[in-house]
Amino acid sequence: MHVRSFQLSDVSPVTELLQTALSEECFENTMEPFSRQLSWDSDLIVVAEDEGEIVGALIGTIEKNHGCYFRIAVHPDYRRRGVGRSLVTAMESKFHARKVSGIFVAVDEHNSFALPLYEAMGYDENQIFKSVRKLSIVG
Repeated sequence: MHVRSFQLSDVSPVTELLQTALSEECFENTMEPFSRQLSWDSDLIVVAEDEGEIVGALIGTIEKNHGCYFRIAVHPDYRRRGVGRSLVTAMESKFHARKVSGIFVAVDEHNSFALPLYEAMGYDENQIFKSVRKLSIVG
């Protein structure tokens, strides 16, 4: 598995991954912020590839000089294999390179399942936003 920055040619495979990995409502609530982040700063989207197939994606954003994990998606066949951890580590590096003043996790009813991953990586309740609605990419 290889984690890398998003490329324009990834739009269709990432959209398909999001549709497969997320609930229908979550997918619908993710597409507009995904598009907005693509137009603002596509470098804050990372993907995980396995043998040329995209199996994971993480959409990040920077809000008032704070890095924020917005949405993580891992193909069901690749869960519990370290894909999510690799995506978070890659995004964390991007945030640190940009010298953000802090890193937060945006949590809503659609991605609360990912909280154990972030907690296992050292993120605590002080770094968890309980609403994504305040993020600029959400609208």
